[in-house]
Amino acid sequence: MSTPSARVPQQERSRATRARLLEATVDCLVRYGWSGTTTTVVATHAGVSRGAQLHHYPTKAALVTAAVAHLAERRAEELRAEAEALPVGPQRLDRVVDLLGVAFTGPLFVAALELWVAARTDPELRDALVPLEARVGREMHRLTVALLDVDERRPGVREAVQATLDLLRGLGVANLLTDDSVRRTALLRTWKHQLATLLAPGAAPAPPHDADPT
Repeated sequence: MSTPSARVPQQERSRATRARLLEATVDCLVRYGWSGTTTTVVATHAGVSRGAQLHHYPTKAALVTAAVAHLAERRAEELRAEAEALPVGPQRLDRVVDLLGVAFTGPLFVAALELWVAARTDPELRDALVPLEARVGREMHRLTVALLDVDERRPGVREAVQATLDLLRGLGVANLLTDDSVRRTALLRTWKHQLATLLAPGAAPAPPHDADPT
């Protein structure tokens, strides 16, 4: 019978193996895309046996969704840590938008985009990915509200935050094939001014899309 002291190293080895597999999966998705990211390639890239990979993640869908969830959690932790150095006052909004922009151009976004496209025609992957993306989206929204230090109960704040995330996601897609940094910088500069107005205390909420402008 194993003792607690004997089980701890095994648990640590298992965590280390899972971490290597998850990091390798994201790296392979970025390098080789969905079709080139096979479980065999990931196991080789991670330096673990095929048997160990199957033990922890028996299917490709389980492996890749776990990898995206892992990287999303890690990026959220990094954002929270970076938020501690954010200035107080008007400059805070600028810095927050810039920090979030990195999240939509980094490895997590590229890996997630590979999965979104593949999930369109892969029912198993879609079933695993849809609830994960819903959870990641909610967490990113809550984190953005916290970083901006705004009250989401105020009319229009929730929509302004979500519009920011949607804009950054779209700019991330535009930046995927070519360097879109010049246009991106100009658009974000304009949006930052608009966002500051929308989030200002006492600001009137934006009208519904179907509202009569007159």
